Amino acid sequence: MAEKINSKRVLFPTSKQRDFIDGALQKLSVAQMAKICDLSERTIRDWRREKFLMDFTALKKICRKINIPLPTNIKLKDKYWYGLKGASAGGKARWKKYGRIGNNGYRKKKWREWWGREGKYKLHKIFNSPKPIEEPNLSSDLAEFVGIMLGDGGLSKYQAYITLHSRDDKEYGKFVSDLIKKLFNVPIHFFYRKKDSTLRLVISRINLVNFCNKIGLKTGNKIKQQIDVPDWIKKEKKLSIAALRGLFDTDGCIFRHRYRVKGKNYNYNKISFTSHSLPLINSIFEMIKHLGIKARITKSNWDVRIDAQKDVKNYLKIIGFHNRKNLKKIKN
Repeated sequence: MAEKINSKRVLFPTSKQRDFIDGALQKLSVAQMAKICDLSERTIRDWRREKFLMDFTALKKICRKINIPLPTNIKLKDKYWYGLKGASAGGKARWKKYGRIGNNGYRKKKWREWWGREGKYKLHKIFNSPKPIEEPNLSSDLAEFVGIMLGDGGLSKYQAYITLHSRDDKEYGKFVSDLIKKLFNVPIHFFYRKKDSTLRLVISRINLVNFCNKIGLKTGNKIKQQIDVPDWIKKEKKLSIAALRGLFDTDGCIFRHRYRVKGKNYNYNKISFTSHSLPLINSIFEMIKHLGIKARITKSNWDVRIDAQKDVKNYLKIIGFHNRKNLKKIKN
């Protein structure tokens, strides 16, 4: 019962709600009153203007704080007391205008009749005409885009998206968006998710999804489908280099291997790429090997590692990075 009363609204006589708030403001500031009621200052000001009815719980808190009894000239209303009144007024207005309450499925019925009769046969830009994109030729830029998509990208039915770290990959996000605009001439939407520290680049184009499918990228879960680098990339050296750069810029990492032998400390930069798609791991290993860079697949089968320092240097010389995050790690 107490919970039901506390959820009520307070109806003062005309102008008396303003008088009550003004009286309370003699002892409390708007900010203090808002803090006591756990509400915003704007709500307190709206109550003073009598734009809304006061909350009964808030009224009790204020009275208790300034040590005064509850007003006696008030009535309690249900929280959504105005709903029935508004619904009644709306119903009367609709009856006066249309001679019925509700449409009883009338609009939907008529729309279906129109759609079956002629609507579905009309060329409509929303239903029938996906927005165009520029379809680029096979190139190093396109191969790098494929590498990025295989790393941190994905395809749904209507969208292509790439998910990066909002802070560490901030500069790289600009590079990726410029690359996409250069290739496809499409708008890109950026979504920051503070909770996960992620930046997601989203392109909503059915034609882009179809084009990506055509060049070897798959819609849906990449691991379940055991994705791989498309054959047209693996056949040409410069395309392999570009795709590897996109892959390592997104899902690759540079780490320091530290160890101690006979009292002497050693530490070296090493490069790693991790994926749970075995075809992708094997293709990356073979592509790196064909470039004259020695690598290995770890015992888990999920990692390609470049260990030797001469091979790390060869990787930087032949393939390199566009992601400044990785370049900073190398310099440090």
